[in-house]
Amino acid sequence: MIVMTSVLVYGAYGHTGRFVVAELRKRGFEPVLSGRDAARLPGGRPASADDPASLDRAFDGVAAVINCAGPFAVTARPVAEAAIRAGVPYVDVAAEIEANLDTFELAAETAVVPAMAFFGGLADLLATVAMGDWPAADEVHVAYGLSGWHPTPGTLAAGRVSRERRAGRRVRYAGGRLEYRDDALPSLEWAFPEPLGPRPVLGEFSMADIVTIPRHLQVRDVTSYMTLDAAEGLAAAGERDSAETFVVEVVVRAGGAERRIVARGEDIYAVSAPLAVEAVERILAGRTRVKGVAPAGEMFDAGDFLRALAPRITVEQR
Repeated sequence: MIVMTSVLVYGAYGHTGRFVVAELRKRGFEPVLSGRDAARLPGGRPASADDPASLDRAFDGVAAVINCAGPFAVTARPVAEAAIRAGVPYVDVAAEIEANLDTFELAAETAVVPAMAFFGGLADLLATVAMGDWPAADEVHVAYGLSGWHPTPGTLAAGRVSRERRAGRRVRYAGGRLEYRDDALPSLEWAFPEPLGPRPVLGEFSMADIVTIPRHLQVRDVTSYMTLDAAEGLAAAGERDSAETFVVEVVVRAGGAERRIVARGEDIYAVSAPLAVEAVERILAGRTRVKGVAPAGEMFDAGDFLRALAPRITVEQR
């Protein structure tokens, strides 16, 4: 076990950042707190994403960086670039599609893993396990069965930035490429496994999965779905006063064959912490499959990674 290795958390005082700091301490790491607001970082290392010199000073001597500060359209690329300059691994919890695309454009010798969170990393790991020995697939479907969605201010701010970057259009991954569209999301029903059961969902409710999965898996279409109740909760944007329970079902189809895998847990923000910290722990221990910039399913042994998340996230192949 790695003891008292320092890991810098950028955006340490945010909702997800606090979970990540607690998870690092639980595992014996020394969190180094950083972010833009010096007043919220007593004893920490304030730094601004638009000030490369401040990032370089903050990253001096740390073993790795976890970026929890959105909007990631503003922070992901400059913070990742600073980590690359420092020669240390970088992990973020970005769910913003465009921000992840920006990060995947980087070149690095050290490990860089964007979207290492509930949205992006989890479904990528699940799809990688489900696909198994298939060299290619026709379709990957990712269905999010959330009991609700109580977004944080950071989630709402990130969503606004994403909508601005794509001029209000929605995006999907079909026919082997990203498509930007002006039409409405399709409504349909998804038969989630019990106890959730059939629920109305919005189809093509695209999250980071449409970037992470086709980055390394040969697949023509990647489609995400969100339970209608959760989508309405996000739109209502009420105060976050409770945690969600979730069921994430991933279906991979090739020809006439189909494989399914399901993950269950609670609190989509809290479970991003073990995902991100497990990634850092594996990188620092040399338990990676590739070098440079890669999504979770390509960087790690996906099945072993998912097993390590129990009991926070439980996984069942069906």
